[in-house]
Amino acid sequence: MTRFNLVSRLILAATLSAALAACSSDEAARGGADAAAGAGAGAGGATAAGQLDPGSIEYFRTAVGDTVWFDTDSAALSAEAQETLRRQADWLLRNPGINAVIEGHADERGTRDYNLALGARRATAARNFLIGEGVAPERLTTVSYGKERPVALCSDESCWRQNRRAVTVAAGAPLS
Repeated sequence: MTRFNLVSRLILAATLSAALAACSSDEAARGGADAAAGAGAGAGGATAAGQLDPGSIEYFRTAVGDTVWFDTDSAALSAEAQETLRRQADWLLRNPGINAVIEGHADERGTRDYNLALGARRATAARNFLIGEGVAPERLTTVSYGKERPVALCSDESCWRQNRRAVTVAAGAPLS
């Protein structure tokens, strides 16, 4: 496992822990009224215990993982990317009413046209993997943003690495 992959996983674990802690704190601050009343799913798809609804978009983003990353000038899926896409496919198969748009992105280096083409190849690679895992092709569309929508703004490898990605955006599920 590369150092970046380990750091990414640690950041994801810390983020999920903080999110769950915040949910617990919010529940305690409200006095646990929903839980005490025996409510099932609360507003926005959260359960009475403050956990995310497994069919929600927020669950997809945080627990399943909506992003896969790529090496420079590559649309090849790493083992880690394939594992994330397997989780996405499982989630999409359990939620058949939900479609997804797969966004392809690139870092700032290279021309606009080159990066649009590279983003398209990355989105297509993710889409093809999901189809190979059993997701119906008509549920998946792709779009390339090239270098036009960076998540990190700086001109060094730490930012470029974050911007070389494909993001699966689920549509049709509750938000949280």
